Amino acid sequence: MNQKLTMVAVVAAVGLGYAQAQEHDPATHMQHMTQNQGTAAKQSATKNVQASMKDTRQLVHFPSRLREHTLANMRDHLLALQQIQEALAKQEFDQAGDIAEQRLGMSSMALHGAHEVARYMPEGMQAAGTAMHRSASRLALAVRDAAATNDMKPVFEALSGVSAQCVACHAGYRVR
Repeated sequence: MNQKLTMVAVVAAVGLGYAQAQEHDPATHMQHMTQNQGTAAKQSATKNVQASMKDTRQLVHFPSRLREHTLANMRDHLLALQQIQEALAKQEFDQAGDIAEQRLGMSSMALHGAHEVARYMPEGMQAAGTAMHRSASRLALAVRDAAATNDMKPVFEALSGVSAQCVACHAGYRVR
């Protein structure tokens, strides 16, 4: 029973972290950075932060239609991750496993038009996307195993693996 309560707490904490990350406001960040400094120091700090905040990700050009399609897929990936966490919190393992495989896993690639968009992606971006889909399929298996074993550690490891691929891709690439 303690393991199930721990699982619910971890899933809730991860979901809260995603929500807080979505609320980050660079202006608020600057306000916190400079609120206790004088005017000249504020201007200097602002210039330094802006220079260090330069986006160094590789720009990836997609045709307009595919750009919108790709961004919509990524938003659906985030929604799927949230729905997986919600299902896990409710101990609905079959539902969590189905979402992981059908919306994120290797089975989902045809639905996302992966073949069509891949030709516009740099090799590293393609590799990160494929690794994310493979990680999601591993998550689906781990969730189904957990339904029988009640061992949630592999589920959390697999969920972390999916998130790590998303973070790596978004840290390295931006779509234009």
